[in-house]
Order: sequence, then structure tokens, then C-alpha cells
Amino acid sequence: MPDKYPPMRFFSRKLIKPTDLNAHGTLFGGSVLSWVDEEAAIYVICQLGKGNIATKFMSEIDFVSSAKLGDIIEIGMQTVSFGKTSITVKCEVRHKFTLEPIIRIDKIVFVHLDENGRPAPHGITKPVNE
Repeated sequence: MPDKYPPMRFFSRKLIKPTDLNAHGTLFGGSVLSWVDEEAAIYVICQLGKGNIATKFMSEIDFVSSAKLGDIIEIGMQTVSFGKTSITVKCEVRHKFTLEPIIRIDKIVFVHLDENGRPAPHGITKPVNE
């Protein structure tokens, strides 16, 4: 039986630079989480075909491995479900060439907001754009 939503898609790539490292010389978790939140927001805006969204919830973040200076990573997103005012996606960050996962997040929930910043129905039940 085919999945209801498209498989994980990898859109963005990042080169790990010295400013992205922690005191141990590996990828700083705060940097990668910032990239994930931005990438997830862009992905959701494209899926809904409209902006004015806010991150509502992020589930447990599984730090599987790390990256080091000069590595290239890629950030993947997949639609999990649509609610009346929300959309839920999951994320995987992996090494570009080895495909080894760096982090996995099973649930990132975004809420569509009205002009007053309150949750509002988005009217979407399937992805608008891939």
C-alpha cells in the first residue's frame, strides 16, 4: 500500500564551517537545530502554499552521530499529517556522501496563524507543492 504522503525529501545542504563547531570540534547541536527549524518552516510554507506559521512543538531529538569540519550534510523533510490548523512533519539530517544519519526528529508541528496571531484553519489536506 503506497504512503499517503511523499517520502523523505532532501532539499538543503550545509558545509560544516569552523563557526558551526562545538568545544569538541564537532557539529554544535544548536546550529543544526536552527537549520532544521528554518528548513522545516520553509517546507511547511511550501506544503500549505501560504505563510504565517509558527513552530508549535518539536518532539525528542535523536542525536545519532555528528559531523566535523568540512563535512557536507543535508536536511530532509517529510509530511506526516495535516490537522485543521496544523501540519506535522518529520526530519532527518544526514551526511551527504555516507548517508549516515546525524539527527532524527519524528514530529515537528507548525500552526497556521490568522492576522491576530491565533491558530486558524489552513484548509489544506494534502501537500500543495513537493
